[in-house]
Amino acid sequence: MQENKEITIQKNNKQKRKMKKVIAVATFLLTAFTVTFAQNADAVKGVWLNDNKDAKVEIYKSGDKYFGKITWTKDQYEADGKTLKKDSKNADEKLRSRTILNMVILSDLSYDDGEWTGGELYDPKSGKTYKSKVKLKGSNLEIRGYVGSPMFGKSTTWTRIS
Repeated sequence: MQENKEITIQKNNKQKRKMKKVIAVATFLLTAFTVTFAQNADAVKGVWLNDNKDAKVEIYKSGDKYFGKITWTKDQYEADGKTLKKDSKNADEKLRSRTILNMVILSDLSYDDGEWTGGELYDPKSGKTYKSKVKLKGSNLEIRGYVGSPMFGKSTTWTRIS
């Protein structure tokens, strides 16, 4: 009888060690997957040059959303050379006095399956706001602005600077 108890205890110990190994491997895989997912989601962060090469936009994360603000423009000053250009074409008169420099033009993007979607893109040249989605294409960023469906829109490609 004593021998049976020892065999049972040895089997239980083997099972416990096996279970610990399974838990350790599962924890490692879950952690690796989470880190990889976060890296992919954050791949959009950085400074980008627009396709006309007349503006730089820094994309950053705030909470679980991604945003982009203008950090440089080719013609950022009025004719006097001192006054920063304003958002003069904005449909909302209250916003026309804000400067274009440091203006958030991409907002509320969420990462989902290789794309950043659900956000908005503001075009200070026209004063219009569009729904948007963003996708990495190699070292470039494809941004699609649209009204209604993504089928009815326009894409532009930005180049990563940093």
